[in-house]
Amino acid sequence: MTEINTKRLAYLYEAVTMGTIRAAADKLNIAPSAISRQISLLEAELACTLIERHRKGITPTEAGSVLLQFYRESLSAEEACLSELQALLGLQRGHIKLAVGDGFIGGLMSGPLSEFARLYPELTLSISTGGSNEVIRQVEEDEAHIGLVFHASSHPRIRSQVVSRQPMYIIVSPEHSLAQQTQPMPLEALLEYPVGLAESRFGVRQLLAMAEFQQKIRFNPVLTTDSFNVLKNFALSNMGFTFLPYFVVSQEVKDGQLIAIPIDHPLLASGEAHLITRLGRQLSQGANELLQYMKVWMKTL
Repeated sequence: MTEINTKRLAYLYEAVTMGTIRAAADKLNIAPSAISRQISLLEAELACTLIERHRKGITPTEAGSVLLQFYRESLSAEEACLSELQALLGLQRGHIKLAVGDGFIGGLMSGPLSEFARLYPELTLSISTGGSNEVIRQVEEDEAHIGLVFHASSHPRIRSQVVSRQPMYIIVSPEHSLAQQTQPMPLEALLEYPVGLAESRFGVRQLLAMAEFQQKIRFNPVLTTDSFNVLKNFALSNMGFTFLPYFVVSQEVKDGQLIAIPIDHPLLASGEAHLITRLGRQLSQGANELLQYMKVWMKTL
């Protein structure tokens, strides 16, 4: 019976994850030819093609995707085993990886992460930030134990542990001409004002795009960015307005630096924040403990 060579499979995983054999070779500090050779040997042993080469890199074939899923499941099972062994000593060691939408960072750091770090100082954390699509991908491919995302699109391999209703608001400075508005505003009434928007890979922009499609309108931003901090400062400096969920600007609104105006649109009023994990993944004890802390925090977000 054919056996799967896990060392060669690890090379395949890195090559597909990095997108090119050259990038994987640079990461692993070995020659690209060595990775190509190991993948070719794996294909010969399993009698199937595992990757397709394109001008911009490589992608897995259907067989390659099956094999890579097996590899991710193996890594997850190994991690779960180590977690059970560590549990015999208590939460004294371990590493937890989070993938988080940019707008959550402030509340997350001052909320559950600070308390968790105080109680479990031996556990280490890594946090990556990105748009909704990237957060979901990292959770799906086990690059992150837990994800936190706004407007998570439906995905069969993602489980929403907690969903928190988070309507979108029009965010302006107190000096903006819209600052005295108290009633929900229709989107059409905003078209004449300069607007700053997040890039399309972010959930806030994707939700807005759906509303634009429904209303048959289109905003032309004077600023586009991958940073919610930039959007906040765009509004703070009265360069224009932006669209954000309230939790992103809650402190600035409480301090009187920004004003949040409700939007008269059912889709934008139904925005949601999702705390996600991969469906079927058994989290390590440390990651599961942090998940419980984040669940409680999400319910008060």
